[in-house]
Amino acid sequence: MHTHMSQQNQHDDRASSTCAIIVTYNPDTTVLLALVGQLAAQTDFLIVDNASANPESFVSIANNTPRCLGVRRLDGNVGLASAMNVGLREIQSAGYDFVVLFDQDSQVPDGFFAAMQLAYADAVALCGPRVAAIGPRIENPDTGRRTPFKLFNRILRRSDVALPGSDKLYRADFLISSGCLLALQHLDAIGLMKDSYFIDNVDLEWCFRARAGGFVLLGSDHTRLLHSIGLPDNNPLVRSGLIVSHSPLRAYYSTRNRLHLYRQPYAPLGWKLRDVPRFALKAAWLLLFSVQRAAYWQNIRKGFADAGGLE
Repeated sequence: MHTHMSQQNQHDDRASSTCAIIVTYNPDTTVLLALVGQLAAQTDFLIVDNASANPESFVSIANNTPRCLGVRRLDGNVGLASAMNVGLREIQSAGYDFVVLFDQDSQVPDGFFAAMQLAYADAVALCGPRVAAIGPRIENPDTGRRTPFKLFNRILRRSDVALPGSDKLYRADFLISSGCLLALQHLDAIGLMKDSYFIDNVDLEWCFRARAGGFVLLGSDHTRLLHSIGLPDNNPLVRSGLIVSHSPLRAYYSTRNRLHLYRQPYAPLGWKLRDVPRFALKAAWLLLFSVQRAAYWQNIRKGFADAGGLE
């Protein structure tokens, strides 16, 4: 009995060192509250809301959910990056060891946080203390497609390269933000998310900065996260996973931010060489075949024009 209690206390201490952040913007209330319930069963969590038009549908319920640290309602839509940073600063100052980031439409399986902490412990045992982030395997709930963990330090595509000594950890140069566990002890050295990126390529830029600083990023099959990336689309390039479908406005941020990232010395050459033709292919497809081609053209052109002034 005593041993069981001591193990239980150890588990509680470990669990309390992790906090989740959900960034919301006009969420589907049913989907968001399902995520809230999944988190409440496993960990403390904080919601940062980007001035949603439907706060009455979720704020009160979330605030009264066990383990919710509250809903921080922002005055306007400051973007995904800045909203993440509001949460990261608060959780870091509260003394948590880890934070896990979530989109409002993710679905978290039972045991997710325990599995992610186990993955982090395994990673540190194999790689040392400079492990900055661990990402779960992302699986599309509609198609079952599993997102590979990518490396960009070679010209040829490399994915799912296993970490020596582990059958569940993979080297990665990039981790999708949703479900990603960050070690807060390294946040000051790496820096926060890039506010000016607003929404697109925020996770990509942060990961490249972390890797350039000598930190380790790893993907994990210890657990998975059900999450849809982009909008559903019949475009064969989207269905194959080569490109992601987004709205014309998102095309503006995607264009502007990637052009800015191409010029950064910490962005891997292998990524630039692969991303330029992929971006050209996606832009050509949208401008030739989309029924919204005029709106895409305006936004892509504006993205080119504004990339040079981005900080």
